[in-house]
Amino acid sequence: MNVVAWHDANIFYKSECILMDDHQVTLCRKEALQMVLGKMMSRAIDASIVTDLSVIRWLTGFSGSSARLLITKEKSWLFTDFRYREQAAAEVVVAETVIANDGFAAELGSGRYSLGQTVALQSDNVTWHEATLLIEKILGKQRVIPVDSFFDEFRMLKNEIEIIKMRRAAEISELALEKVLPMISPSVTELDIAAEITYQQRKLGAEKDSFSLIVAGGARSAMPHASPSQALFKVGELIIIDIGCVYEGYASDQTRTVALGHVSDEARTVYRIVQEAQKLGIASARCGMMAKELDAVVRRFIAMHGYADEFGHGLGHGVGLDVHEEPRISPKGTHELQENMVFTIEPGIYLQGKFGVRIEDTVVMGLYGATPLQRFSKELIEL
Repeated sequence: MNVVAWHDANIFYKSECILMDDHQVTLCRKEALQMVLGKMMSRAIDASIVTDLSVIRWLTGFSGSSARLLITKEKSWLFTDFRYREQAAAEVVVAETVIANDGFAAELGSGRYSLGQTVALQSDNVTWHEATLLIEKILGKQRVIPVDSFFDEFRMLKNEIEIIKMRRAAEISELALEKVLPMISPSVTELDIAAEITYQQRKLGAEKDSFSLIVAGGARSAMPHASPSQALFKVGELIIIDIGCVYEGYASDQTRTVALGHVSDEARTVYRIVQEAQKLGIASARCGMMAKELDAVVRRFIAMHGYADEFGHGLGHGVGLDVHEEPRISPKGTHELQENMVFTIEPGIYLQGKFGVRIEDTVVMGLYGATPLQRFSKELIEL
């Protein structure tokens, strides 16, 4: 079995050897905060309560699982609990850390923080219970307004540091896939391979998987989001492997479909259609294009080959601190593609009861086109 032949030329690469010191990272976060403050001022918002942990990490670098962020024109505060005292001290520079022993709502209502007249609450990432509690604490003092998707326009555009981290995450997943593919045989299960990918990604430096990995063979590969099972692989079947990891907070996402032994002519034909559709998607992406237009280009190509009803999901989605974020590349995608957006291109065809094929790369949108972060071969690999 020739491992090197599975890859495009120069697959054994390293991420850019660019050293980002703490000063550069802090500058990026300060710039992000200034963009948010500018939008707040344009909407006459005096203070913003951030509840989304991904947004909090984007703005402050805090990676703990318990935090709230309060942003005002004068100052920002990160609220967490005793468990993260040392971690917050090490990670957070752009905001003052408050250890809220009695909880964030109690701190907010203490009167120690200048909130102005209008407070925005991130309504798309808060429970009704917490929202009610927070509003009660400041009711009569400030006007509370709900905001959703407030940070998307900024988070969609990645800076150099973010792209380098995502490229490294993609590299880790590809190296893990390379190590795992030779292990696939009729004597192992989908769960065995999924567990091995997770292990290899962690061993190579990932924090965790970026989502619940998908490893599905045979008829189960026709389920776009199949969970790995105890099913053994069978010779003559296609196998979908959808993997990703998180490196320093940033996610990767890629899919390859491989064959165990020789597969049917129908499977080969469908594979070639998906391969060409994915290639078309990457080649067609242009700045200024609407996300739904890119989806339509690939969708028409698949429909032209008679499989319109078997491609039932969007073409792609944004990737960053979350593995699924804006922009959505789908028939409903309303965003205009811009330089430094990072998103997936992942067409698929799923024939119920037979097999499925999906090929996915994460791409960086440049001025003159989209460039995949992944370099793993997209030719049909027969194990």
